[in-house]
Amino acid sequence: MLEQIAALLVELAETEAHLADPEVISDTGRLQAAGRRYKELEAVLAVGRPLQQASDDLLAARELADLSEGDDREMFRAEVVSLEAEIARLEEEFRALLLPTDPNDGRNVIVEIRGAEGGEEANLFARDLFNMYQAFATIHGWSTEVLESNDSDMGGFSYVMFLAKGEDAWTRLKYEGGVHRVQRVPATESQGRVHTSSATVSVLPEADEIDVQIDDNDLQVDVYRASGPGGQSVNTTDSAVRITHKPTGLVVSMQDEKSQLQNKTKALRVLRSRLLQVEQERQQAEASEARRGQIGGGGRSEKIRTYNFKENRLTDHRISLTLHKLDRILAGDLEEVTDGLLTDERTRQLAEGLDGGS
Repeated sequence: MLEQIAALLVELAETEAHLADPEVISDTGRLQAAGRRYKELEAVLAVGRPLQQASDDLLAARELADLSEGDDREMFRAEVVSLEAEIARLEEEFRALLLPTDPNDGRNVIVEIRGAEGGEEANLFARDLFNMYQAFATIHGWSTEVLESNDSDMGGFSYVMFLAKGEDAWTRLKYEGGVHRVQRVPATESQGRVHTSSATVSVLPEADEIDVQIDDNDLQVDVYRASGPGGQSVNTTDSAVRITHKPTGLVVSMQDEKSQLQNKTKALRVLRSRLLQVEQERQQAEASEARRGQIGGGGRSEKIRTYNFKENRLTDHRISLTLHKLDRILAGDLEEVTDGLLTDERTRQLAEGLDGGS
């Protein structure tokens, strides 16, 4: 580990030099990459430097214990025991910090929520999930922007897409992709019977223009009049935009904004992010068959979580976590859930690292 720390200190000095290089400064992509790497190295070395110092201190304490007698020897032996315990703790921290980082950490996040099984009740649940994420974003100091929405007849969402902007937005939201199941008495139920409905959540890392280059010749852009619930026209101009990426067949439509240009700009942001996800999933599939599916775990068809209103219970099936505080979670208190998922991911990575090293 001491050799790793020394190598990281050299890389940190090189990265600092890159950040001051005029050629790097003038290249937005290289500058952002160097800045991200600098922050990663500083975080690892915040543990690496004390570990290096403690290792040096341990060598000195052992030598002094061998050379000393009586009370002095006992004092240095006690210091050796203390330093060994401190080094063991720091090594565990350091090992965890050396785990591969998610390439999307630090990115903004595009979240799409759709009412799925259960008709209007599923749409109402989709709005509940949207409100939960909005409250969670507020707690974390993120800003949010609704990109597109389609209201349902009873005030729910058949579909809503929003952008969450924050340093740790991806880290906290990447596990939300999948099918969310709700068990409760619907507002439309007169007999008081519990129904099971579901909504789907898709999570995309927002791509920058420097991440995904789109050739205008690869795009088919269609414009049409925006429509509201039931299909009625809500605009007298062709402001809605549908963009088809011909090489992949991906289609993105936007109609929430009043101008065609604004809708096209939003559609391109979403298309760019979907293309980034497609490329990342292709790379992941090549690297490891076991990691196919949505980034961060949890395939789109997998029921990842159950929200039981009668028992005030939330269960995340991926980590067998059950919490009886659904009311608080729906109000944005998702921390315990996301912490559990983060810990599970880190534990699995550590286990894979140990298996690979044996």
